[in-house]
Amino acid sequence: MNMRTPLGKVRGLGSAKEGTDHFWRQRLTAVANVPLLIFFVFFVARYAGAPHADIVAALSNPFVAVVMALVVTSALTHMRIGMQVIIEDYVHAEGAKIALLMLNTFFAIAIGGLCLFAILKIAFAG
Repeated sequence: MNMRTPLGKVRGLGSAKEGTDHFWRQRLTAVANVPLLIFFVFFVARYAGAPHADIVAALSNPFVAVVMALVVTSALTHMRIGMQVIIEDYVHAEGAKIALLMLNTFFAIAIGGLCLFAILKIAFAG
């Protein structure tokens, strides 16, 4: 006999009370990455081989700096969630799983911090 309410069945919340939260976050960042990475690719193509001063001047534009920060944030969030799912699915030793999940988060934070620092340094110094 199933004691769950119809609302509980629709929400799909399991014992961890997370439900499909990771699934939707992964899809949301994937959709956000499409226009952001298109902008990034065009930016890289436009300034490939350009003098350093031109690139610094372009990144000093507030719009470009904000979009680049959004690219970093969205891409790293997407990467972290994807790696978390892989680790949870394929690493079966509990200790190793916890260590890898922590390293995954720390890696994303470290790379994100370094990238955002570089963007901000160029944006405000240029």
